[in-house]
Order: sequence, then structure tokens, then C-alpha cells
Amino acid sequence: MRSLGGWLELAEPAWTRRRHPSVIGPRFGFPMAQRMQISAEKRAPAWPDGARSAVCFTFDLDAEEVWLVDEEGAAERPAVLSQGTYGPRVALPLILGILARHGVRGTFFVPGRVAERHPASVAAILEAGHEIAHHGYSHRSPATLAPDEERRELEAGLEALAGRGVVATGYRAPGWDVSPRTIDLVAELGFAYSSNLMDDIAPYVHAGAGIVELPVHWTLDDAPHFWFSPSTWTKAIASAAHVAGLWKEEADGIARLGGLCVYTCHPQIIGRPGRLGVLEAAIAAAVDQKDRWVATAGEVAAWVKRSSR
Repeated sequence: MRSLGGWLELAEPAWTRRRHPSVIGPRFGFPMAQRMQISAEKRAPAWPDGARSAVCFTFDLDAEEVWLVDEEGAAERPAVLSQGTYGPRVALPLILGILARHGVRGTFFVPGRVAERHPASVAAILEAGHEIAHHGYSHRSPATLAPDEERRELEAGLEALAGRGVVATGYRAPGWDVSPRTIDLVAELGFAYSSNLMDDIAPYVHAGAGIVELPVHWTLDDAPHFWFSPSTWTKAIASAAHVAGLWKEEADGIARLGGLCVYTCHPQIIGRPGRLGVLEAAIAAAVDQKDRWVATAGEVAAWVKRSSR
């Protein structure tokens, strides 16, 4: 198999070629040669309105929840929690303003306890016309929970969001750390899509469960680049310029392959004054490229599901 200009080209949308088995099984090791071939120029458009690729801007509104779950005694440490409070208090209005300036709708994954603690933030997101999806009830990883605990987390999160007028159709696990049960559980509870796995650059449908997967990757997540933990003091905080370059390279590469570029941002992280320009540049670039479809995660999942029938 050869490449064109150094790139392997997707011949057609991944979801029209196959449905992946569920994550509970021999999901990995799918032969790349069966998914990728030459002549992208000759294929039919993979996305709506002739677009060659798609882009989602997603935000995990974790607020204080990360520290409340991960750090013992954090509830009694106001300075620690203030790192998360910055997200809904300062960063969210700034991010909503950027999205509005560019006419882009985003997807906000919100833990149930954050929705309960910050109802005004949920209302502001909805009022601005954005999608809200499920991000657990607390910020506990499903992979660390017993089966009944994982179900309760999902159900409690749905209830908390519904109490604020949200009908969540998508699920993102805290830390993307799903369990072998997660896909079947979210299907049982009526979700339409998951955005947790890193095994592709194109969306696909989990066989059996019928759940659409919108793949992610650490490269397009702000946390690996900007997160700082005072428990180690060994990780340098990346410059905004460095991350902007990484994001552009990855986004352009995904676009060449006709895939889906999913940005994963956290308001308390990307919403720092020196980093907002990175987000705005990524949004502006996606909007300016007329062959890229910019949509919410829910819109992409619905398109994939219709196209896979």
C-alpha cells in the first residue's frame, strides 16, 4: 500500500465500511489496510454538503469535581477547589463569547454534581444554543467502579441533567476511562453516542450496541499540555504557542485523511487568558476551511447513524 504525498487517504467514511465490534471483545488490532486505501479524490463526500472532514469543539465542564474526587480532603481546601471554580465563574462566559463570535455550536460534557452546583452555567450553555452531554455524576472513572456503582453514576447524572432541562444523548467518561460494561450500559440507558476511545480518526458504530463512537486523542486535549499538579512540581506547563502548533498539525492531518477532529477542552484550563487565543485560532481555522464541517458531537453522531443504515 502506497501513500499520496506522504499521507494515507481514507477511501470512504469508516462507518459505511464496517461496524466495529463492541469494546467488550476483540476490538483492537483491526487491520489498517482494510480501512485505508488510496484515491480519496475519487470518493463520494464523507460529510454533509460535500465537506471533506468534520470538527467538534467539546468542553468538559468539570469545575471543582476533579479535585473533590481525586484529592483527599479537597472539600476543606478552598484554594485547591478554586482552580475548578475558575471554569464556570470566569472561563465559561469567555468561551461562550468566542463560540458566539464565530457562529459555532459546541458540546459541553457536564458531571451531574457540577450541574447541581452550578445551575446558572448549565442555563447559560443552553441559552446560547449549545449541546450538553453526560460526563458522569461525580468525576469517578467507570473503570474503578463496581457494575452497580457504574449504573448508579450514569442514572444519577441523567437525573441531575434532566432536572435542569437537559436531555443528554452523548456520554464521555471522566478521563475517557470506560469499563468493559460501559458501551452496553449507555446503550441500555438510551444514549446515542460515546466519545471515549482512541482507536480511530473516523467515527464508527459499535456492533450490537448501536452506539456511535466519536474518537478522541490526548493530542487534541488541553489537559496533557497545560495541567499542573503541585503534588509533583516536575511537569512544565506548555506555552500556548507550542500547543497551538500541535493542534494545527493534528487538525490538518485529520482533515487530509477525511476524519473527525474532536477537540477536548476544559474551561478551567483552556480558559486562562493566555490560552484563549489557542482555542479561538482553532475555531477560526475550522470555520475558514470551507471543506470542514463544524458541528456538535450530537449532530455528528446523528449523521453517522443515518449514514450507517
